[in-house]
Amino acid sequence: MDIARLKVLGAGVFSLVLVLGVARFAYTPLLPLMQAQAGLGVAEAGWLAAINYAGYLSGALIASLISDLVLKDRLYRIGMLLAIASTAVMGLSTNLMVWALSRYVAGLSSAAGMLLGTGLIMNWLIRHQHRSELGIHFAGIGLGIAGCAAAVMLFSPALDWREQWWAFTALGCVLLYPALAWLPRPDRTGLTVLGQPMPDRPPSVLYLRIFMAAYFCAGFGYVISATFIVAIVNRLPGLDGQGNWVFLAIGMGAAPACINWDLIARRMGDLNALILAAVLQIVGILLPVMVGGLAAALLGALLFGGTFIGMVSLVLSMAGRYYPTRPAKMMGKMTLSYGAAQIIGPAVTGALAVSLGSYNAGLYFAAAVMTLGTLLLLWLKQVERRDATLAAATPTI
Repeated sequence: MDIARLKVLGAGVFSLVLVLGVARFAYTPLLPLMQAQAGLGVAEAGWLAAINYAGYLSGALIASLISDLVLKDRLYRIGMLLAIASTAVMGLSTNLMVWALSRYVAGLSSAAGMLLGTGLIMNWLIRHQHRSELGIHFAGIGLGIAGCAAAVMLFSPALDWREQWWAFTALGCVLLYPALAWLPRPDRTGLTVLGQPMPDRPPSVLYLRIFMAAYFCAGFGYVISATFIVAIVNRLPGLDGQGNWVFLAIGMGAAPACINWDLIARRMGDLNALILAAVLQIVGILLPVMVGGLAAALLGALLFGGTFIGMVSLVLSMAGRYYPTRPAKMMGKMTLSYGAAQIIGPAVTGALAVSLGSYNAGLYFAAAVMTLGTLLLLWLKQVERRDATLAAATPTI
């Protein structure tokens, strides 16, 4: 395999482990520890997660407005540094406002890796005549989830919550070099290395609106489990202390998922693959609360981990193929929908947990929203066929 391609994809993997595994997802397995040792309340935990997604949404908005690849590259590199700074700050204080600022900045850094970094990598792949798939790149998310869950289980006997945040900071510093050094500076020309044009082929307005609505539902389905699954499982009968194993299972399911969904999409098409992933994700969300027991929780976690990141990978890959010269613009627009759901979801779930004394209602709500999203994807297939018919009937000049 091309060494240059491996290094570029490797930069993407390490950047996602840094901005999501360290800066974002370390918060989930550390949440019970922070509640026990640092006095973090249930509702406050939900608001911190919502603030993180507000930062991510802000970053998505910025990404959707920027066309200059050089500026995107500069902001991507700044985002990698912010990921480390925001992680270190979590261990410096027990002040809720300081934590909130850290989570907001961590959200900005997540957008830098997920959108700017992904867009730069997609542009590089298309420009250098490689297959425009991001499965290997997005494996960094699953590796980040599994890695931080394993790290918390390894650190917990010896380190308190504060020292674990600093240990994650040190890990982030190790990840920083490949994330920065292995990604080449971008080429502004709209041509491949062989001199061929890279035309943008945007979808219809109706297609984009339905797509964004479906992705909003996917964001809602994702965020509740991703944020609260450790706390949810720990509170289920007979599963106290098992939450980190379930979070580890999510990461194990997610690590190979994007490569698998690339292969599935090649055989059955992008939209059919998205619909299948959505259905399996609904099952994964409901298994822990409807069946009960550790086996059901682990199977649900594997299904959830194996589908949510597959949906993200498929959607962002589709966006990159529609706009090869400026992939982060549509990626940013799609993520605005996904990110809006991620602000609403944790806050609603935290409020439900306080009023009902359980996180379970949040999972049922997430499954219902995901069902709506699946129906929207089915509608999108009809719109895709309509657009293809109209395009075929339109004479070219």
